[in-house]
Amino acid sequence: MTETVTPPPPATTLSEHTVRTIDVKRMYKMGDEEIHALKGVSISISRGEYISIMGPSGSGKSTLFNMVGGLDKPSEGKVYIDEVDIAQLDAYELAWMRCHKIGYIFQTFNLLPTQTALENVMFPMIIAGLKTDDAQEKAAAILKRVELNHRMFNRPSEMSGGQQQRVAIARAFANDPTLILADEPTGNLDLHTVKWIIELLRQLNKERGVTIISATHDHKMLAVSDRIFWIRDGKVDRIQKREELNIQEGVIEGARGEELH
Repeated sequence: MTETVTPPPPATTLSEHTVRTIDVKRMYKMGDEEIHALKGVSISISRGEYISIMGPSGSGKSTLFNMVGGLDKPSEGKVYIDEVDIAQLDAYELAWMRCHKIGYIFQTFNLLPTQTALENVMFPMIIAGLKTDDAQEKAAAILKRVELNHRMFNRPSEMSGGQQQRVAIARAFANDPTLILADEPTGNLDLHTVKWIIELLRQLNKERGVTIISATHDHKMLAVSDRIFWIRDGKVDRIQKREELNIQEGVIEGARGEELH
């Protein structure tokens, strides 16, 4: 017998923001030492925005990403997805939120190795309760959109890294989420494929009106971003609009004059 997953209570009105965080802090203990990964982060991300979160290793970038995705809970503060405080959800409500509201794209693809591309994209639809025939038809359409209709019945081991990432992108969009979280989505790909994947994500962002947040070190992502959140030492160092950056091949000149290679 399948246990019914109770969805979280809906917001009374649909906010202009897909994501809001209010004074989010995250502290870890390592022995007797306290590590303050986030030190009070407050951000608002509008519907349909394409956001890049940039920052050096250890800056808190990945921790913030995990908070927004419901993969970790803040020590203090609040995280809202569609005006629902996800830190207050129980395990079943959070599972519903992840399944229906959020799509995840990972650097390592995280595909099911024994399943075909079609089956990988169908999987979250089946979990969400879609009938098999409907899931198959919808998954095939999404794979066609990412130009993989000729690879539907291939397993991950029979595809290139770029093709596997396209399957992962198709899977992330399977349940028509309001938010896509992309964690270093171009980290394991060659330069040509990186450009293709970045442009694909931007096209899907525009076509479907979905909000995309990418945690990345790849400066090529900035050219398609609406805004860039620079994280440093557990805080938002600055937020810049795309037009405030002078992006050239291999060099990005920031609004403050620094060059980032």
